[in-house]
Amino acid sequence: MKEHFNELKREIPKHKIVYSLLFIVLSWGFYLRVYNIGTSLGFYFDQGRDALVIWDLLHNGKPFLIGPTTGIAGIFRGPGYYYLITPLYLLGKGDPVWPSMFLSFTTILAILILFILGAEIQNRITGLLAATIAAFSFYIVTASRWLSNPTPMLVLSMILVWLMFRVLEGKRLAWVGISFVAGLSLFHFGSSGEFFYFPALGVFLIWQRKNLPEKKGLVLSVLVFLVTVLPLALFDIRHQGILSNNLRKFMFEEGSFKATFWDVVRERINFFYDVSTNKIFHWRRARELRILGLVGLTFLFWLPKLIKNDKIKIIFLLLSSPIIGLMFFQGNFGNIYDYYLTGYYLIFILLFSIILGKMWNSVPGKVFVIYFLYVFINLNYHVTKSRISDQLDGKNSVGFGNSKWAVEWVYRDAGDRKFNVDVYVPPVIPYAYDYLFKWYPTTSRFQGIDSELVQSNVDLLYTIYEADPPHPERLDEWLKRQEGIGRIEEEENYGGVFVQRRTRIH
Repeated sequence: MKEHFNELKREIPKHKIVYSLLFIVLSWGFYLRVYNIGTSLGFYFDQGRDALVIWDLLHNGKPFLIGPTTGIAGIFRGPGYYYLITPLYLLGKGDPVWPSMFLSFTTILAILILFILGAEIQNRITGLLAATIAAFSFYIVTASRWLSNPTPMLVLSMILVWLMFRVLEGKRLAWVGISFVAGLSLFHFGSSGEFFYFPALGVFLIWQRKNLPEKKGLVLSVLVFLVTVLPLALFDIRHQGILSNNLRKFMFEEGSFKATFWDVVRERINFFYDVSTNKIFHWRRARELRILGLVGLTFLFWLPKLIKNDKIKIIFLLLSSPIIGLMFFQGNFGNIYDYYLTGYYLIFILLFSIILGKMWNSVPGKVFVIYFLYVFINLNYHVTKSRISDQLDGKNSVGFGNSKWAVEWVYRDAGDRKFNVDVYVPPVIPYAYDYLFKWYPTTSRFQGIDSELVQSNVDLLYTIYEADPPHPERLDEWLKRQEGIGRIEEEENYGGVFVQRRTRIH
């Protein structure tokens, strides 16, 4: 560490302009990730569920061996994400904004590592271009503001690449870190695309067999990987193999991976194109398509030379693994989503920036790169500004802010009375409100308020419901049922969140 610190002290004064620009990029990047987060934070089904689990740990001493669901029936992640954000819930006294800001900070660390990788592969300009794209890309900003388990994959993916680079240099103990990061990615934080780290690492292991760890390093690598598996293994043993049985059923009995994949090739190619290019431009119209096309042609021109660089080979290896693997993956009813590849977002941006860095070496290339940055920042600025400035006052707007305001209205309106609550949310289970009704009364804003939510039926009933544009008929049915339960006395709304005071009908 001392050696790295001394090297940094020598490095920064020699390249003041680059590091000044990097500081500005990182500062603005963090600002974009935390601005207005107390209002616009997405706090819905998953976030409420996760917060309730952590609440039970902090207030009832109830530990856990599994984490969030994977979206595949009966298969869970490990508890790493929960334990990662628990200290922030504790420091924030239950406020979800604290873990959200912490996760945003980890994405800034990811961008810093991205800069280092770009500089290491090619030059500081490449690193700065990569950092700029990652800091201001609308989709990277929104992914960084997501209070969810895939968000740490941004920094874990960069750590993984950095460790693989160290193996190239003969630093065998880097395999210990690779084992740990890969295990965390697959079992605790990843969505599903991180599964394809392992085929890539298998090829890398064969390629770099001369740099395999010695006996001590090998034992440590196995041990740290087993540590990442241990919570899920213990849960599986305690519950008669429920996880392993569900996983076996998904992998083999349901035919999640099939050798015949031609039916999905076009769909997958379109998916990969969209996932990669939307990280650069939110809108891809004629101008943006021309820019992307020119970068693509430059990539093909430089490909023979790029492929000779071992560090760029690692980038190709990591990116090609999910592209090939997801061609065969047809499980989960064929569903595949953008966030499945969170662990590859910054790896793609790194490759894209390497091409821009190559272009920077000529005068016409400099002109093009400057023009690209103008278009990139201009387009992403407007859509990002609109998203992060959202005050949730639209008729269908729902987020942490207006959900919290609705809960506060209930408590203040109830005064010192006991009350019941019925809630409708589009995902059916109102975990977010279950948590808000637990946490919000404990905040300083509720000093002197004695109203109490009770389970037994009382005359005072509040109904809270969210706008449901995709399925208004479901909301209409729920509201019709409520008419037979209580009469509306007063109603208030906060954007797309509506709250009503009712008197129960006996």
